[in-house]
Amino acid sequence: MINAKYYLRDVKRAKEQKFLSLKQEEMSVLEYVAKFNELSLVGLNHVAIEEIKMDHFERGLRGTIKSMIMGDTFDNY
Repeated sequence: MINAKYYLRDVKRAKEQKFLSLKQEEMSVLEYVAKFNELSLVGLNHVAIEEIKMDHFERGLRGTIKSMIMGDTFDNY
């Protein structure tokens, strides 16, 4: 029998990895935002600071959208 403590930790790590590698790809921006928000709950250590959260979100955007906002300054995610 798998120890529940380790199973939960492995599930959490898998979701955290999914968050860290999240890219918009074929999702709409709204779908990407929803998935980013959902997975960021597991990856809170990686987005605890607003500037880091914004940077992580921007890195996952599709190139065409990323280039549209390049040079813009945002105060929060």
